[in-house]
Amino acid sequence: MSDSSRKTRRAATVSLAVLAGVNLLNYLDRYVVSAVLPALKRGPLRLSDLQLGTLMSGFLIVYMLAAPLFGRLGDRGSRTRPIAIGVFLWSLATGLSGLARNYLQLLGARAAVGIGEAAYGTIAPALLADHFPLRSRGRAFALFNMAIPVGAALGYIVGGLVEAHYGWRAAFFVAGLPGLALAAWVWRLPDPPRGAQETDSLARARPAAPAGSWQVYAKLLRQPAYVLTVLGYAAYTFALGGMAFWMPTFLEQSRGVPLVAATAGFGEIVVVTGFLGTFAGGWLGDYCLKFSPQAYLWLSGWITLLAVPATYLALASGIPWVFYGALTVAELLLFMSSGPINAVIVNLVTPVERACAVALSVFAIHALGDVISPSIIGGIADASSLATAVLIVPVAVALCALLWLFAARADRLAQRETNALSMT
Repeated sequence: MSDSSRKTRRAATVSLAVLAGVNLLNYLDRYVVSAVLPALKRGPLRLSDLQLGTLMSGFLIVYMLAAPLFGRLGDRGSRTRPIAIGVFLWSLATGLSGLARNYLQLLGARAAVGIGEAAYGTIAPALLADHFPLRSRGRAFALFNMAIPVGAALGYIVGGLVEAHYGWRAAFFVAGLPGLALAAWVWRLPDPPRGAQETDSLARARPAAPAGSWQVYAKLLRQPAYVLTVLGYAAYTFALGGMAFWMPTFLEQSRGVPLVAATAGFGEIVVVTGFLGTFAGGWLGDYCLKFSPQAYLWLSGWITLLAVPATYLALASGIPWVFYGALTVAELLLFMSSGPINAVIVNLVTPVERACAVALSVFAIHALGDVISPSIIGGIADASSLATAVLIVPVAVALCALLWLFAARADRLAQRETNALSMT
């Protein structure tokens, strides 16, 4: 291996480690709020349940609305600088959350976190794609996304421990401080040329719209494989978001599990299955890529289809060993798609459209996914029961699987048409 190849590989490894670390802090910051909700309700702020709920909703709404703006920015100029600024802003906003004296100040700080995370969440995958070739991109994105369950778990753990000893304000200070240091590190990361790791015609294709323009979003909506992939991802996020929000309550109300045990047990399952499933899915996706260019989509579709009966058993069975075992299998299978699907979103478009492609995906999966699923499940529960309401989750999982399988077929047909045109 030449010196230049070693330097390129070293830069890719360092970038992946730093961006994965930032992703871990990203989810730690999101879930530290959940850990301090009782303190916010009982403490001097005396927040109502509705106000507590809007802290997450406000963040998600700002996050998904800001994503398209940063998608344009990420496809036009430097990528490391806006990511670094975004990390700095959200870390600062997290620290400011600990200084809030009333509900509106706290809501404003949490909304500002959404702006910073939108910069990172839309541009980082595009940067990462240009550090790794197609054959190893699934594993790179799997490692990047393995930080999600670990970060979420640390949010509960760190937030709970710090709040218990030093109060809820200190929990926000502790969550925000590391990001300020990582922002400086991100600023110094290398920013490779767009398409640096591409070897096929996709890298040489000229986009139908100028890079970073609003027209790119219109172009993306005319690509069937991309649209089907994102719609499937939205159904996936609907299912996982609904389960994450309601599962502890469901286990307590419908299965008689004490709330503390339900929360701890579900959290342990998510961390273990998230870590193992995400890693296994990334490795398996890269291996299957040897046999089909659409391997990531075929793998994700079939594995998610296998998760449907396990998800149903986890929510329908009243036998503890059955629903806990089925829940473990379902979460493991669902997390296996995390790395491959995120790789698909950047692979389906040209290198100069990747940040916009991720941005549009971020907007869609939240608007159609975890922003609405807790409310829909809650509304059905009010009309019937929570045990009945959660059965919408396996329906969403089945829809997700079918959409990804249709996306694989659509991409295969599109590639055949492209090859046919190139031969004429």
